[in-house]
Amino acid sequence: MSETVKSTFKDAAQKLTGYRRRDFMAKVAEDYFNTWARKVETFMGWNRDSVQLGLHERRTGLICVDNYRVRGRHKSEILLPNLEADLRSLVDPESQADPKFQSTFLYARITALAVRSALVSQKNYDSEQLPSRLTIGAILNRMGYRLKKHKKPSP
Repeated sequence: MSETVKSTFKDAAQKLTGYRRRDFMAKVAEDYFNTWARKVETFMGWNRDSVQLGLHERRTGLICVDNYRVRGRHKSEILLPNLEADLRSLVDPESQADPKFQSTFLYARITALAVRSALVSQKNYDSEQLPSRLTIGAILNRMGYRLKKHKKPSP
């Protein structure tokens, strides 16, 4: 197989996604490599598991659905179900409404680091299982709190 044909196949495979890409790679494997996924991996540089899955999909007619939404790390509120309620119980006494009532956010007079240490000391969380200070600040922002110093009213 010439280099121009290989580069054309690689370009075409790069422009496809999901089962269409696997189907194309499997078709190339059937036509040029006698359905050997390892040879396809060696000569084309494609993942042999994807080629093998594409060959199975072509043989059976069943398409495997890619579930990209469940990939990645889950939010800390999902991993620690009581975290949101515990954060609310710690931050609510230390928060106040916007003095000019221009936003719906509550301004908390406590830092994210202080909230994290209070979760460890008062709510008996393990320090290793808790998210970092920055993540706790992001969670509080999502919950409607702004970690800002309150301003003294000017006379």
